[in-house]
Amino acid sequence: MLSGKNVILRLIQDDDLPEMLSLMNDLSHRGDYLGAELHHETKIQKVYADAGYWENDFGRMLITDKSGRILGAITFFKGVGDSEGFEIGFQIYKKEDRGKGYATEALKLFSAYLFELKPIQRLQICTAKDNAAARRIAEKCGFIYEGTMRRAFFARGKYHDLDFLSMLREECASLSDVLTAER
Repeated sequence: MLSGKNVILRLIQDDDLPEMLSLMNDLSHRGDYLGAELHHETKIQKVYADAGYWENDFGRMLITDKSGRILGAITFFKGVGDSEGFEIGFQIYKKEDRGKGYATEALKLFSAYLFELKPIQRLQICTAKDNAAARRIAEKCGFIYEGTMRRAFFARGKYHDLDFLSMLREECASLSDVLTAER
């Protein structure tokens, strides 16, 4: 568990699955940049049963507030091709929880944790070019814009350009510094 000032990042537990599935499948909160694919309970349970959503090249933690209420999730996975390091994805599930700094704090904690945990040189975030909020969060955390892939993904009935941002190991504060700063 990684505890910050306003959020806690923690591994997913058995009793989280029903609520997590409900939040993941609520299209009214999904926004314009995530696809409309619904997640089936059987598949979610299988992925959880196989590895608890935490493996060498893939991991997902829940973002909760200090009372334990689920706010969202943050994930790492192997990015495009043979690129070094990992890609990070994050989501705050409900609209009313966005814009309160939860994703920024979670991304700072998670990035520092991954650099502490893994022998990698870089992390990257890919976000829809029009998703100004996600880009702002990444930049606040020290990620630097690298480029744009035109019409790189399809979501909500149209193609979107995809911006790449990255952070190198030496650009990230240490986990102990981040944990101290976020208290």
